[in-house]
Amino acid sequence: MPSESSESSLFCQVLVVGAGPAGGDLARRLALQGVDVVLVDRLPDLTRSAFSSAALPVTSMEAFGLPAEVVGSRWRQWQLIGPGSASRTWASPQPLGVVLDFGALRRWQADQCLRWGGRVQLGLQACSSHQQGERMVTVLRRSDGTTLRVSSDWTVDATGQARALLGDPPSAQHPRDGLVRAAGLEWLLRVSPTCWERWADRLSFCLGSDWVPQGYGWIFPMQLGVLKLGVCRLVDSKRQQPPLGGLITAVGRRLLADGMAGETFKVLDRHGGLVRSTISRLEPHQRGRLVGLGDAVSTANLLGGEGIRHALTSSAVLAPLLQEALGGSGGSVSAPQALRDYAPQLRRALGWRWSLSGRLARRTWLSLHAPKADGRLDQVLRGLEGCRAEDLSALLFGYRFERYGLRALPYLLGWR
Repeated sequence: MPSESSESSLFCQVLVVGAGPAGGDLARRLALQGVDVVLVDRLPDLTRSAFSSAALPVTSMEAFGLPAEVVGSRWRQWQLIGPGSASRTWASPQPLGVVLDFGALRRWQADQCLRWGGRVQLGLQACSSHQQGERMVTVLRRSDGTTLRVSSDWTVDATGQARALLGDPPSAQHPRDGLVRAAGLEWLLRVSPTCWERWADRLSFCLGSDWVPQGYGWIFPMQLGVLKLGVCRLVDSKRQQPPLGGLITAVGRRLLADGMAGETFKVLDRHGGLVRSTISRLEPHQRGRLVGLGDAVSTANLLGGEGIRHALTSSAVLAPLLQEALGGSGGSVSAPQALRDYAPQLRRALGWRWSLSGRLARRTWLSLHAPKADGRLDQVLRGLEGCRAEDLSALLFGYRFERYGLRALPYLLGWR
């Protein structure tokens, strides 16, 4: 057992725990403004455990100031496969979005933090955090068992669904407002150039209970000869669900072997994760000088499994509020008052359609385990066949369900 002398100390204005997209982006934004920020993560290498399908609309690249070096590929088509053998494609003459290299994104964010004077320390596991006067004291453990004690004006929990410091919200066990869980698994595959060409330039999703019961699968292009293959489903405690490993193997065989006799692929990396998000997003966003960010305050949207874009949004909202709070740290404003606008501003930034898309996600995926549900889904997809690819992007990325009026309303309300 490590001795008391094995503990070291560190002081800063803001400690960000978790170097995912939300934490990394917040750290770089604060460092750019001259804030003394320390970014820590439990991983010793930010390219590891890079689970994320990482598809973004092209407008997000400019909106969040992302460089070309974090892009794995670009796409201009949607392909929806299923239910059953049905396949539908929507194409645009212009690029619609990108697929990010998740590891490259996290490296770039950490490098930006360092470049502007921030500090980055990896291989540190969050143990505890408590307020001591007007400061936060956070204890982090290294892999060798020694600890680092960090004193900061503010501590940000950006540890994702683990909520390592904030803990689960009080509503976690409530059936209506509690945490909805989704589990995912993704493989990075090396394939032949011919196979890669079949999936290049498009986002492809597999929908229907015969593909992924209570969820969906996907195949996205990365660099030449590399594909992302994944499956994700909502966790249903009332139903026995098949293992994700078996599902992704079956989906891969069906997609990659179809029409390509003798095609083989090599698995370069396997990674998976759990998403836990509330539908209403009414959980507390801070406790004193401890603040939640990204998935720690349910910014993952379960309809399309999106996390990165909304995590970056939470960072863009929180960064200026933290700067303002730091500037007034010597005044009479209390810590809770300093960030009182954080939760309402984030709700406005995510938009009113957020809770609607969450309810739709729960209804769609949990019910997708029988032919009757497949039939309902097929009706919706048939109704979208006359849309443009740009319209589909507005629906799937912008949650603009109202564009489809009476065609979508009965399904959204559960009437069919």
